Amino acid sequence: MKQLQDILNQIENHIPHHEKSNEQVSQSTIGWQLDHSLIVINSVVSQMKSSNPENYKWKFKWIRTFIQITNKIPRGKVRVPKSVKPVDVATVEELKSKLQQARNGIAELENLHPNNYFTHPFFGDLNLKRTIWFLKLHTNHHLKIVNDIINKG
Repeated sequence: MKQLQDILNQIENHIPHHEKSNEQVSQSTIGWQLDHSLIVINSVVSQMKSSNPENYKWKFKWIRTFIQITNKIPRGKVRVPKSVKPVDVATVEELKSKLQQARNGIAELENLHPNNYFTHPFFGDLNLKRTIWFLKLHTNHHLKIVNDIINKG
């Protein structure tokens, strides 16, 4: 969980740059990238907490295996599901509130059964261990975009 907490610290460090953008890197602002990442974390944690470990079923998914091997999400290949797409531009206060919720949620993951799970639209059911992998992968993907916006701007 320490790696996830470190990732949340990186998000916090980027909040002051929330209005910055660079259309050569992304059509979205840094704030949008951070907001989306936090919405995903909070949504996944919520689904994990409400899941029944007895209903978890592992199933082979070639796309999950490919992404696990490369440990990289290709840019611009997937559209954001509406359920985790920021609607409005988040304020600094909203980002900080979502960040605190994410910190609390990540801490709660430690108390879950190893087969608590959430269902990813492409990867299928991900148990606790695979969910932690996904959250690190997904959030780091967006932090790389944030860093590119900052460094190429």
